[in-house]
Amino acid sequence: MGTTRYFEEQVLRKRPYLTVEICRGVLADPLHQEVQDDGRVRHWGRVALPDEPEMRILRVVTLEDGETIHNAFLDRGFREDRR
Repeated sequence: MGTTRYFEEQVLRKRPYLTVEICRGVLADPLHQEVQDDGRVRHWGRVALPDEPEMRILRVVTLEDGETIHNAFLDRGFREDRR
């Protein structure tokens, strides 16, 4: 599993609460997956962030291979009951 230059240089810089390990955890055990029109794959999963008592939902976007991490962010709009 790799990462894109965008992920390394932009995403991790803008979102210091994220790590590659947290993102890999979502990829290993996603709640839901969905292929975008451009071929990239969205993966949603529960994560525990440091200093936060509740689990959060993280969306991790990979390239078409489903492994190379391109983007990741907390998804406040995800609803399991709508999937």
